[in-house]
Amino acid sequence: MRFARSLRTNFQQLGDADAVNKAMRVELTATEIHLKKAWQSNESYYRSHHPGVLSRTLAFLEWLKFKILDFIWGNGENLFRLVRFVLIVIVSMALGDVAFDGDPARVGSYVASFIKSFAIFFGTLIPDDYGKAYLAVITCFRLVAVGFFLSIIIKKFSRR
Repeated sequence: MRFARSLRTNFQQLGDADAVNKAMRVELTATEIHLKKAWQSNESYYRSHHPGVLSRTLAFLEWLKFKILDFIWGNGENLFRLVRFVLIVIVSMALGDVAFDGDPARVGSYVASFIKSFAIFFGTLIPDDYGKAYLAVITCFRLVAVGFFLSIIIKKFSRR
């Protein structure tokens, strides 16, 4: 993990964007393996650095955070995963809308709810019949997604 990080730094200083991307993928893979072994492995290195249940639990939580962020946006390296996550949120919103306010037996209800959820997510529609807390949570999701998107864009352009 540390070796891949130093390689990435060296490639970045040289301006080799393709090598930086490859080193970043290696670093992320090594980080995932290291975090998983920290809480799961019985190897002496990991047991000496993570003794006890509390230390293993903290290592597990760190690994879980890594996996969740990897799923959401590829830890800053994957635009496709961010788009997939936004679509999952929008589809979840649409399914909730159909379950609470639509006709689950009609396909048209799902399509209309998806379009409505898309508009709500991106802030072009603010229905009066939705709770303010729900709309606030959706706004937070949108702002975080925009922040993740900007982070990915900045990372990609800063390597060039």
